[in-house]
Amino acid sequence: MTVFVPSPEVLESPRGRDLIGRARPAPRVDALPTHADVVLVGGGLAALGMAATLWHAGVGDIVIVDRGGGIGGRFFRRADILRQRTLRSPYDHHPGVEGYRDCELLDFARLCWSALTPAEKREVRMAQAGHRSVVPLDVFEAYVQHVVAVHGLTDRLWQGEVLELLPGADEVVARTTLGDITASSVVLCTGEERAEWPGPLPDRVHYWDDPAAVVDRPDTAVVVGAGLSGAHIVANCLAAGGRVHWVLRKQAEHYQCADVNASFFRAEGLARFHGTAWEDRLEIMQQQRVASIMFEFRPGLRAAEADRRLIVHRGAEVVALRAGEVNLADGASVTGDRVVLALGTKPNVGSDLLPADVIRLRNGWPDLDEATLAYRAAPRVHALGAAACMVLGPAARNIDGHRVGVSRVAGSLLAQIAAGGKERVRA
Repeated sequence: MTVFVPSPEVLESPRGRDLIGRARPAPRVDALPTHADVVLVGGGLAALGMAATLWHAGVGDIVIVDRGGGIGGRFFRRADILRQRTLRSPYDHHPGVEGYRDCELLDFARLCWSALTPAEKREVRMAQAGHRSVVPLDVFEAYVQHVVAVHGLTDRLWQGEVLELLPGADEVVARTTLGDITASSVVLCTGEERAEWPGPLPDRVHYWDDPAAVVDRPDTAVVVGAGLSGAHIVANCLAAGGRVHWVLRKQAEHYQCADVNASFFRAEGLARFHGTAWEDRLEIMQQQRVASIMFEFRPGLRAAEADRRLIVHRGAEVVALRAGEVNLADGASVTGDRVVLALGTKPNVGSDLLPADVIRLRNGWPDLDEATLAYRAAPRVHALGAAACMVLGPAARNIDGHRVGVSRVAGSLLAQIAAGGKERVRA
């Protein structure tokens, strides 16, 4: 089996370059319109693909409501807290539009050629040759800004919070901090929330996406979690000259290019998942959500473990937390100047917005229509991203999976708008 292992130097791509010379537009904070064809809840990468697709279909009457007020804002904020410099998904996974000849991510990277480092240029050449390659976060963020501008989404974004969704037979009312809005359809693009410790955190214990988790001085840190976020925190501590205790529940680290097996991104992988029983889907999801780390980290982490700057506690179950201390099931304790919890994420399935009898949770997953990704009990409310995993498979939570989901949802939205008797002209 061929294993894709890029040079570790790609992890040091520059951050903060202005690749398109355009200031990021401020979101709107005025009152929402009272009506819209489509309301997108959340402004993440799934929302970007959905909004761009609707633009191509001539639907300009959309409203995007995001707590942070930026397309992809939470994604990039979390990446910067982790000091992440590259995207995990390859160049052919991009938040573009299925079936339209927009500028794709690889095309955009070539337009940025003069600003790229030699290592980044090698990755572009790899992608051009059809090989998997690593995307700099700067290039990806600039591409997102480009998609926002080209598809006229700047004026469709409001910074606010959706408090409740009230689905009806012919429309959905969204109650928000900026007022109520009635829409023909609503799409939940709410992504994933961090998995949390059951109880309050003691002093000197932080979550991975808390700015306090950033380590910029030589101290001793305890990092709990075997995934990519944990690996970033560990690498940052080591780079600052510190020592790290890394606590892993599994007996060994799992290295993987993408966070799910590549077979699930292909048509046959989608068909394989779609054709299985519920119990088999649950088993696949359990297998594919195992925490994994990009191969680029392996040389540095192994070298640090060899010289004892990194001490890895494998097969260790955490049973209690104290101030700067982690208690393990075998009775041992690990202490440090700070503890960082990187316990993974869990899908946001709309439980805070919709009644339980609409979501109809089964093993933690919502009851969605296979063809439209709409809640069966509320056909005018759709879900994208991780919430759709039990329909689309594990790829639903990734950038490429968003495009597959968007293509299913788009047809349903257009039919619902048409059923309302409205004629739409591209804004």
